[in-house]
Amino acid sequence: MPARNVTTIPATMTRFTNTPLVSMKKRRTAGYARVSTDHEEQQSSYEAQVDYYTHYIKSREDWEFVKIYTDEGISATNTKHREGFNSMIKDALDGKIDLIITKSVSRFARNTVDSLTTVRKLKDKGIEIYFEKENIWTLDSKGELLISIMSSLAQEESRSISENTTWGQRKRFADGKATVPFRRFLGYDRGEDGNLVINPEQAKTVQLIYKLFLTGLSFMGIAKELMKRGIKSPGGKDKWNPSVIQSILTNEKMKGDALLQKKFTVDFLTKKMVKNEGQIPQYYVTGSHEAIIDPATFDIVQTEIARRKSGNRRYSGVTIFSNRIKCGECGHFYGSKVWHSTDKYRRVIYQCNHKYNGRKCSTPHLVEEEIKAAFVTAFNRLYESKKTLLENLRLVQEQVCDTTSLEAEQRKLADEMQFLVEMVQNCIGENARVAQNQAEYQERYNELVSRYEAVKAKHDATTGAIQAKRVKAETLEAFDKALRSRETALTEFDEGLWGTLVDFVTVYGKGDIGVTFRDGTEVRIQ
Repeated sequence: MPARNVTTIPATMTRFTNTPLVSMKKRRTAGYARVSTDHEEQQSSYEAQVDYYTHYIKSREDWEFVKIYTDEGISATNTKHREGFNSMIKDALDGKIDLIITKSVSRFARNTVDSLTTVRKLKDKGIEIYFEKENIWTLDSKGELLISIMSSLAQEESRSISENTTWGQRKRFADGKATVPFRRFLGYDRGEDGNLVINPEQAKTVQLIYKLFLTGLSFMGIAKELMKRGIKSPGGKDKWNPSVIQSILTNEKMKGDALLQKKFTVDFLTKKMVKNEGQIPQYYVTGSHEAIIDPATFDIVQTEIARRKSGNRRYSGVTIFSNRIKCGECGHFYGSKVWHSTDKYRRVIYQCNHKYNGRKCSTPHLVEEEIKAAFVTAFNRLYESKKTLLENLRLVQEQVCDTTSLEAEQRKLADEMQFLVEMVQNCIGENARVAQNQAEYQERYNELVSRYEAVKAKHDATTGAIQAKRVKAETLEAFDKALRSRETALTEFDEGLWGTLVDFVTVYGKGDIGVTFRDGTEVRIQ
């Protein structure tokens, strides 16, 4: 048998790029720079990275400079919102880049999965990444193992930073310090001490929104009115979204208070935030900062929002008269309708569209001028007995709106709830420490929980009754103030007085209209 002879044929192509080993073709090289915050002190590091890699790449004879890709003020825990990074990867996969230079694994990504996925995706296309600090070349045989180890370490570092940041933020909340996204938060600027300071011009818009809501407009109606007036949204846009209006009308910060920790982060990698529904503590700070809306008006608005939601039909607040005109025959609200919408006789009318006992109601339709005239007449009749009315109003406020006994009951029930919570916790703790009959334990636990729920239901009902009385008092106070400040009868329709004084208008028949004011007084016009 002849002797075996093995001849080695040297490789002539690079393993990953399929280019000749002797090729003098320059590698198209890009740099990637990132700082994870937009704080001023990080700016020098960011600029230094860009300058360094630009000169470094251009100084190499075997490299061809492509571009420096950058992300400023972006966290690396995932790559979803990193525009510079994503643009670089796209260009690389499109065949525009052969080599990427970056400072370190932690600059590239603090998420092991994202890091390895990206490295492998580029590796399959023959694109290499060089991590300068760790001296890792990803096309090297040791590259992926080192990348996996370094990325895991970087991910743990990110977890630690996130936990420290969360602790600091919660400490601020516990100290009663409010923070808001000032660039998109209408009405306030950041003061020198970091707290909220009123922006006078924006505060006028906030006050207008509350005023328009109390005159009867819906969230959509207010949005349309603001766009009609050319007022910019909190984000500086021409278009207003109804949800933004709702947020402004329900944000307690407008009345000078602050509910802190409404949301919290559940995953430091994805930065996913969820609504805090009792999982972690919240803090309510009364008098946190100067108010734009007085607390009484704010509370009236919350009650009105709840009232509109509780109705059997969808609330329509297209105009100040929407959901304010009642049918005297069936009790339902009138709806608006446009007549002659395409010609010069165009006008808006209000009519009852509900069928009562199988037939349409006989109550007539109204036009806006008739509603306005009825209000002017009703107000002037009310004004004639202004002195007597105000005296009676003060007595009603003192008798009907007193919450002293209810507040005492509320405190008593709160103490009882706290006592039962402690008993439940002791019951659970004792079961964890001492072996017990589990059927007996469960029976005792269920009894305590049932008692707690019963007391809580009473506490919630009492709190609701207190709130209702307070809103009634504030409504009457606003009525009193508006009527007291008026020194003459009306000669024309006043939109502000309409919104403040009128509860609803009832149409009984042709020429028979009743105007019910917020103090309960009805003036019948026939």
